[in-house]
Amino acid sequence: MTIITALFTQRRLGNFLGFLICAALMAYALYAQHVLELEPCPLCIFQRVAVICTGVIFLLAALHHPKETGATIYGVLISIAAIGGILLAARHIWIQSQPPGTVAACGATLDYMMQYMPVSTVISKVLSGSGECAEINWRMLGLSMPWWVLFACSGLLIWALWVNVIAPRIFNSPTSYLR
Repeated sequence: MTIITALFTQRRLGNFLGFLICAALMAYALYAQHVLELEPCPLCIFQRVAVICTGVIFLLAALHHPKETGATIYGVLISIAAIGGILLAARHIWIQSQPPGTVAACGATLDYMMQYMPVSTVISKVLSGSGECAEINWRMLGLSMPWWVLFACSGLLIWALWVNVIAPRIFNSPTSYLR
């Protein structure tokens, strides 16, 4: 069995690959922050949390390596985390697409808000967006970073469902995924 075939047919390897992709996404986010000196806005930080959650659940699924029902549960949990990332990225893209001057001015930092406000208020303020969330200071192929987070989380969502739910049913041999 080749490595490519194993990645598409063995649940443990597929989940571990999902974890590695999330780790790579976080590594690039930290590179962009510390080397490229791009300070993340509050929505960027929330997107990072969604990617980290997705990666942790992928890792747990790889380590636990459950049978059919457990794998379906992991697939759903990973999907929920990835959908959270998709929704946050979509909100960020929407804020960035607003005409200049229509987004609220930059507010307090996330650290400050977390220190002095209830979590529900912080989440509400972050999702409403601010001037720093509307700023686009990085592009690749003409798309801002939230677009790439949206694509990455969408791919992770599809991968989680493929590895944990769809592939075992297509190949109709659950025992081949348990080794």
